[in-house]
Amino acid sequence: MSSLTEQSCEACRAGAPHLTDAEFAAMQGDIPEWSRVVIDGVARLERQYRFANFVDALGFANLVGEEAEAEGHHPALLVEWGKIRVSWWTHKIGGLHRNDIIMAAKTDALFVGLEP
Repeated sequence: MSSLTEQSCEACRAGAPHLTDAEFAAMQGDIPEWSRVVIDGVARLERQYRFANFVDALGFANLVGEEAEAEGHHPALLVEWGKIRVSWWTHKIGGLHRNDIIMAAKTDALFVGLEP
């Protein structure tokens, strides 16, 4: 199997199965900085990235947005001075899907590409 960053999101339909605890545990090692959180009863992946200033954080948000648009899978982004919080979940199923793990890995790869 190719690495997560080389995979693409699959079209997701309402009623698609949620990521099981076992599936999440098997893939969590590929996205160790991400936390599984539950907000309003919906499981999500969440990570905060730090930057030197607002402009850099906003630039990263735009990169994540471009990747999200290319994959047809969109996160919640909270941009603040010097940081951005990214949350991935699959809206159609109200929880986590394999697509969310793929996008978390792709988000990490974008961040690594920015580090000096």
